[in-house]
Amino acid sequence: MTEPSPPSPETDDVDAVTRAVLAASRLLVGVSARSLAAVEDRVTLAQFRLLVVLSTHGSAKLVTLADRLGVNPSTAMRMIDRLITAGLADRRTNPDNRRETLLRLTDEGRSLVDDVMVRRRREIASIVARLAPEQRAALIEALTAFSEAGGESPLDADGTQTYPLGWGDVQETASDASMS
Repeated sequence: MTEPSPPSPETDDVDAVTRAVLAASRLLVGVSARSLAAVEDRVTLAQFRLLVVLSTHGSAKLVTLADRLGVNPSTAMRMIDRLITAGLADRRTNPDNRRETLLRLTDEGRSLVDDVMVRRRREIASIVARLAPEQRAALIEALTAFSEAGGESPLDADGTQTYPLGWGDVQETASDASMS
């Protein structure tokens, strides 16, 4: 019986990194789920996502909000109606154009988003603190490169970014598509 030929260093490296990233993503999904557990009786994941977009971008028209979420305006309207009923968002007339309605977070909605993000940040910081300093430095470099390769903008010093939580536009190249 002949042994299979060893994988090329390029393929082996990509496979090993892919497995490591998948393992890390499972960990991060768990962290995210635990951070949302305290509010799951109040909002769904999709509704929380809408709250985060409003928190990051501020008040928005329905069409703009739907575009940022990648959903139809009717879907965004149903979500925002539920959030308004729950006291987490509201509608206001645009002071610059009285024919437009702006959607925004209430103080209670902002508090909910902040609480979830604090829990998430705290758990991630606890995990990172268990790494040796040189591992943390390597992780910064690797995750920054990974995020940039995926089209994700880096976080600002205050922890915000244009498209939070991986909801940015990922550009797939022709060579990337052929690998899938």
